[in-house]
Amino acid sequence: MRVSTQSFYDQSRAGMASQQSSLLRVQQQIGAMTRILAPSDDPLGATRALAVSQSIALNSQYATSRAQATQTLSLEENNLQSATTVLQGIKSLLVEAGNGTLTDADRATLATTLQSAYDQLQGIANADDGNGQYLFAGFKSGSPPFVKQPDGSILYAGDQGQRLMQVDVSRQMAGTDDGRSIFQSVQGGAGYVSQQQAGNTGSGVFGTTSVVDMGDANYGKDFVITFTTPTTYQVDTNTVPPVAIVPSTTFTAGSPIQFGGLQLNITGAPAAGDSFHVATAKNAGTDVFATISDAIKALRTPVDNAGQPGRAALLNALSTANRKITNAHDNVITVRASVGTRLQELDALGDTGDSRTLYDKSYLSDLQDLDYASAISEFYQRETALKASQQTFVQIQQISLFNYL
Repeated sequence: MRVSTQSFYDQSRAGMASQQSSLLRVQQQIGAMTRILAPSDDPLGATRALAVSQSIALNSQYATSRAQATQTLSLEENNLQSATTVLQGIKSLLVEAGNGTLTDADRATLATTLQSAYDQLQGIANADDGNGQYLFAGFKSGSPPFVKQPDGSILYAGDQGQRLMQVDVSRQMAGTDDGRSIFQSVQGGAGYVSQQQAGNTGSGVFGTTSVVDMGDANYGKDFVITFTTPTTYQVDTNTVPPVAIVPSTTFTAGSPIQFGGLQLNITGAPAAGDSFHVATAKNAGTDVFATISDAIKALRTPVDNAGQPGRAALLNALSTANRKITNAHDNVITVRASVGTRLQELDALGDTGDSRTLYDKSYLSDLQDLDYASAISEFYQRETALKASQQTFVQIQQISLFNYL
């Protein structure tokens, strides 16, 4: 078979071009540190690598969300801890204010201390995250949620929205809690609140309301104890129209009054027309700021010259405030526990996310990472083959019949 010179050159050029292309591909793989330079190199591997890369990027976004949620929840937990401390201090002040040896001046001093605690609690409720976003304002995080009014009361100006964060594939978590659910709410199991009706003229003082029968048909309702005479009382539901629970009964100071599954002791000498309300915590007023304000007002009201009715009104007001503050304190502790649970869950999700990312990176490495030993061996092999092709071409192109004439 005759091989023309042109055919020889074409075949040699094609062979060397193929060797150069193979050598270049190995060089590119070593430079890029991957065996897949284009999807055509390994279509299935490239598809899987793309999916795993997307999973890694998504896990990174979840990790960022978890970090942000951890930061805001940690700030909330710190502020709730401060609120808990303030409320505990207020409870101590209320107990101290009930000391019968205190004078009006002493109680005025306690009222001033209580006012400082009131202002401190408002400051905690208006805490921000350092970037101008208020923690307890709900969706209205651009402005303080608890605003003092001209009359000294505090109005909640936020809403009850919760800013949710996507912290994992199927988990959204609230990064904060709204102020109303913290400072103006109580738990469902909060204790009953007793309070003296305005206008009482007797010296009746109520004690702690205790539960004796949760199965009573009227348990969970609100009640009114009314003294028709100084020695008789009746108990009705606080509804329209009222329903009689306990008919007219003889009153004995200090003896328990039972109604609707509850029991309450009243001491002193109530007057005809005096009444006491016993209501569920959610119906008795759940605003902790209003409760503190009422306590301050009671402490600043002189009673040294008001006789037994004045002292009874003070003790009843302090008892009511103490019960409400206790309910508010329990509510803050419950919210704080919820925050702690979320922080714990974030830690667990972070560990799971780190493990998932580590697995994905390992799988991605198996899919596309280059075996350097094999690549370098192939590089030298291709380089040697190319050099051999080039040298062979040089030698063969010098062969000519004229050299043998």
